[in-house]
Amino acid sequence: MSGTNVGRSSAGLWMVGGAALLMVGAVAAIALTPPSGGGSAGTVSQEAPPHATPPGMVWVGGGDFQMGSEEPQDKTNPDRLRPDEFPRHRVQLGGFWMDVTEVTNAEFAEFVEMTGYKTFAEKTPTREDLARSGLNMSLVPDKALVPNSLTFNSKFDREALNRDLPQWQYQVWQITPGADWRHPDGPGSSIEGRMNHPVVHVNWEDANAYLGWAGKRLPTEAEYEYAARDGGKDLLYPWGNERDPGGTAMCNYWQGDFPLDNTNSDGFLTTSPVKSFKPNGLGLYDISGNVWEWCHDFFRADYYSESPRKNPRGPEDSLDPDEPGIVKRSQRGGSYLCNTNSCTGYRTTARMKGDFLTGTVHTGFRGVVDDAGYEKFVAAQAKIAEQKKTK
Repeated sequence: MSGTNVGRSSAGLWMVGGAALLMVGAVAAIALTPPSGGGSAGTVSQEAPPHATPPGMVWVGGGDFQMGSEEPQDKTNPDRLRPDEFPRHRVQLGGFWMDVTEVTNAEFAEFVEMTGYKTFAEKTPTREDLARSGLNMSLVPDKALVPNSLTFNSKFDREALNRDLPQWQYQVWQITPGADWRHPDGPGSSIEGRMNHPVVHVNWEDANAYLGWAGKRLPTEAEYEYAARDGGKDLLYPWGNERDPGGTAMCNYWQGDFPLDNTNSDGFLTTSPVKSFKPNGLGLYDISGNVWEWCHDFFRADYYSESPRKNPRGPEDSLDPDEPGIVKRSQRGGSYLCNTNSCTGYRTTARMKGDFLTGTVHTGFRGVVDDAGYEKFVAAQAKIAEQKKTK
């Protein structure tokens, strides 16, 4: 299943979640980099990190690489490459530190305890809130303005499921009142025993709130792909070019026919504890699978044709051809709901997009720090340490 691209599904209901509206049944001044084919192996700087590497992070040396995918020669497109991954283009990045894992429930809980922060999903949304996403508020009834978030509906109507419809996956999603990071599946659920799982039901602003407190920031799409590809190497997956080498699942994804059958051969029906699978060559865990991860960038499907070469930070605004009026941010990495017949988001070049105000049951994040932001990081961590002393 794709990321939080909340759009239109097929059950005939209006539902509002965060800033997203589901309507089932609708159809849904740096030199520019020229399109480039050919080798995509990156050139990684061997320079040492400029400062001590923070605990729980890994240094990703800067370099240049060919970002994106080559257009498939095989018309069957077995890897389900998407047009927004083209054209492949050269990008040059500075070095940065990246969190080894996704931010966990335990880490987010500490942030909430120390700051009193409430996520978007925990608050009653106002019309002014939702309008910021570009949503047509005339379509939103007052009764829909309740705390809620987007969850997977395991009880979807199997007989009515129609996978010939555009964006058919939305038939198995639902807006769930009371779903939030503490209650990932809605009222009655909890994160007890799951404190080392990635936090979910956090929107783009929630992720930035946590990272601002910690003195970090979200990675750009380019940084995320570069890190997932072990410094820009020509890798289809973070671990190589075979999804399941030796028949072994290398990340948490949906095994079986989505959404009808999950063989659960990896042992995880939903999120998995961080570090459940081997890291990539840089030491990054779950850089593919488990949960989609927010990136800094606005999402534009056509951005690769005009992306700056050096340290691209995304376009100035968003444009999703499927929902051109909705403000969206980029996501990377795929999730436990990704599968070959639905999406292949666990590929290193795969892109996704989400309404920036909408969190979901399979969306989380991790942070980065660069040299320019290191002093800010140190100051933020010192402030946190001092605050802990007073508790």
